[in-house]
Amino acid sequence: MSRILVTGSADGLGLSAATALLTAGHDVVVHARSPERAQSLDALAGRGAHLVMGDFTDRDAVRRIAAELNDDEPLDAVIHNAGVWSGPAVMPVNIIAPYLLTALLSGPRRLVYLSSGSHFDGRPSTAGADWRGASAGSYADSKLFVTTLAAAVARLRPGVLSNAVDPGWVPTKMGGPGAPDDLELGHRTQEWLATSDDGEALTSGGYWYHRRRQRPHRAVNDESFQDRLLQVLAKETGTAL
Repeated sequence: MSRILVTGSADGLGLSAATALLTAGHDVVVHARSPERAQSLDALAGRGAHLVMGDFTDRDAVRRIAAELNDDEPLDAVIHNAGVWSGPAVMPVNIIAPYLLTALLSGPRRLVYLSSGSHFDGRPSTAGADWRGASAGSYADSKLFVTTLAAAVARLRPGVLSNAVDPGWVPTKMGGPGAPDDLELGHRTQEWLATSDDGEALTSGGYWYHRRRQRPHRAVNDESFQDRLLQVLAKETGTAL
């Protein structure tokens, strides 16, 4: 069984994934941004899940979480699930936090990043990106960036399985009650990539939708864009990948 961190697991797809992984017998680390949000994880904690807490808009909190996890048993996989749809937290939560965790966590050999079909509307440029969340950022841009991060990690860390997943437009708090996609299918691909020994799940650099590999935005696999993004993120956070 694997030890797996699921970020943003207090509700929605993160909670569903953490619950399914725990039920399957895996050692699960759940994450909430505050004590209030963590209350929804009491049932999972009672079943043996470990809890880390920290607001992903706060870079020091992300660093503290990484240090806490590095001092504990090694992680086998991370599902970078935490995300916000709008407002000033878009870039800090959707790209800065997963970048920092990727750079700082030691050990995980499987990394799964939550993308979105919206990434096709993102601009392949880091110019003017509001990394610190002083104003509302573009959700589409943030998802293009995190999908590109997944591809860059796959290229630069050949010993790591790094993939991005579009969970579909599902009826979560973010997606809204009228979302047309299947909530159950929305979290299964992440779990499969984090744990399965199926041949396809042991590949890297993919962009997946319901366990089918898709073609992402053309900028995702552009190595020059990958490098520019990583350089900007390293400079912005003071932390190289």
